[in-house]
Amino acid sequence: MPNDNHRFAIQNLDVYIASRELMTLVVAARIRDTELRDHATRAAKSQFLNLCEGLPARTTGKRHKYFGDAQCSLHECVGGVDGAASLHAIDAEHVPRIMQLAHR
Repeated sequence: MPNDNHRFAIQNLDVYIASRELMTLVVAARIRDTELRDHATRAAKSQFLNLCEGLPARTTGKRHKYFGDAQCSLHECVGGVDGAASLHAIDAEHVPRIMQLAHR
């Protein structure tokens, strides 16, 4: 993480911190089903990046678009992780924290 002198204001927001941690945990979970891993990790990255695009946007329309895209990607990520859990393709200890962050 960059030092505090080189941080953007959005990096201090709880939603940014939770979204970033969610992305990190989904990738670290190393889902064993190739297709679910691909979808879940891409969606985890997408929800984070869409949030990052929406947070500094000044117009309501742009914020609405990026936040909506982030929410859709978040739900896809949750589905990928939940699907992996139902197939025993993810270590069970990762799932509760990922779901907690998704709700946060």
